[in-house]
Amino acid sequence: MAAQRLMALDVMRGLTIALMIMVNTPGSWSYVYPPLLHSKWNGCTPTDLVFPFFLFIVGVSMWFSFKKFDQGITKKSLYKVMKRFVIMFLLGVFLNGFPDFDFENLRYLGVLQRIAIAYLFGALLCMHFNYKQLLFIFSGILIGYWGLLFFGSANGPYELSSNFVLKVDLLLFGENHLYNGFGIPFDPEGLLSSIPSVGTLLLGYFSGRLIELAGNTMLAIKKLVQFGAVTVFLGYVWGFLFPINKALWTSTYVLYTGGLAMVFLGLLLWIIDVKGLKKWAKPFIHFGTNPLAIYMFSGIYVSLILLINITNSKGISVSGYDYLYADVFVPIAGNMNGSLLFAVAHIVFFWLITYVLYKKKIFIKI
Repeated sequence: MAAQRLMALDVMRGLTIALMIMVNTPGSWSYVYPPLLHSKWNGCTPTDLVFPFFLFIVGVSMWFSFKKFDQGITKKSLYKVMKRFVIMFLLGVFLNGFPDFDFENLRYLGVLQRIAIAYLFGALLCMHFNYKQLLFIFSGILIGYWGLLFFGSANGPYELSSNFVLKVDLLLFGENHLYNGFGIPFDPEGLLSSIPSVGTLLLGYFSGRLIELAGNTMLAIKKLVQFGAVTVFLGYVWGFLFPINKALWTSTYVLYTGGLAMVFLGLLLWIIDVKGLKKWAKPFIHFGTNPLAIYMFSGIYVSLILLINITNSKGISVSGYDYLYADVFVPIAGNMNGSLLFAVAHIVFFWLITYVLYKKKIFIKI
């Protein structure tokens, strides 16, 4: 049963990486189907589930891998956790700066940096505290973060231009080092909003414990779906007071997406373990065995292909990225579907890389 569970984890991990590549690599941002876009502010689209699902799986995996650290935090375990944190964080900064490395405008935070921060604090908490203590800590994180945002801004505590997350990031980093995709300098992977992301990881850790202690697959599935549904409901109801918001990673977002992740993992366990339907999942297993490495490579690839200049069919010099979209995929499927096909083609391209790595038993640990 343990091997089958790990297969379900690899599938979910790989699926999230494939979807990350898909939503980050449309042919044109002017032609993207709404479900493949993040919410403009409050709310939750399917795309907003991808990142928390990945952090959730990190937490589930942590339960199974950290059992060997039953002596709490030791020099060996601390070194291992700190080493992985530093590597992930620095790789994230590298990815933000590549290829020109404009240090005056370098974004310090990002996806890999958030994973690194959540992993660091989640790992230390899970190695040091027992299950009941972690439940109290989890509740404290969610309620405490709500208090920070509510009392940290007198006007519009959950608005883009006036939230406490923005104030902290501006104070620590300055506007030149923040993300600018919202029209103003604001980082959706801000330092303060990394606190509740630890809660997402802890929900995964709790789910790993639930799966193992259930004793059999059907009971594990039943509990995952039940607890997941309750968690989604709590997040949704609390959302009337504290909006579900990915950019702020609100406590309600933690509960809502974490609950859905529990239900989705239960569904995967049912499909793979109970029904024995495994062949469809092979490509995602390939993705799941080198997740962060292929995510890094996809980011570097996009940066490089944007640097390439190609003369298109109209005699205009455009980037390799734009050329592929406009001159290859648009003639095949039109603007909207061509943009989607462009993203799907890149999933296939990166899958081929993970397939080769898998066959050669090359697993790059980050």
